Amino acid sequence: MPGAFDPSDPAAHPFTAFNFAVEIQVPGMSGKLANAAFSECDGLEMSMEPKTIREGGRNSGPVHMAGPVSYGQLTLKRGMTANMDLWRWFERVSAADNAGARGTVDVLMLGADRKQQLHFRLGGCLPTKLKTSALNAKDGQIAIEEMQVAYESLVLV
Repeated sequence: MPGAFDPSDPAAHPFTAFNFAVEIQVPGMSGKLANAAFSECDGLEMSMEPKTIREGGRNSGPVHMAGPVSYGQLTLKRGMTANMDLWRWFERVSAADNAGARGTVDVLMLGADRKQQLHFRLGGCLPTKLKTSALNAKDGQIAIEEMQVAYESLVLV
């Protein structure tokens, strides 16, 4: 029957902003660093500044050409992790020999069934801020209040 709701159709399930996963990989460091769960992920953005050219004899208006693309800064908030890998990545980047240690961050939007619906890949990632939450003797895991990551590219995989 046309127009009927089909629960097996992926288009029948809206994208939800509350169901996501973040995976971080850095060359030279073991496996995926983000063995962490964050409650907030913000900063998936890119913008282009057009180059405006005024041509003589073209009175209808200027010509807009594609200009440089700039990217936002990923902000991850209120996360929990069982290891120190994110801290080690920050230390490695800020070390005196500055090994670089640029990583790749994958942000996956998941459906209600926990299956991947969208996949954003951020390249050339560099941690710029890592802040712990208030220390509390009742909690058994390491809490991350906020982590910010600068990135050089953003693609929809």
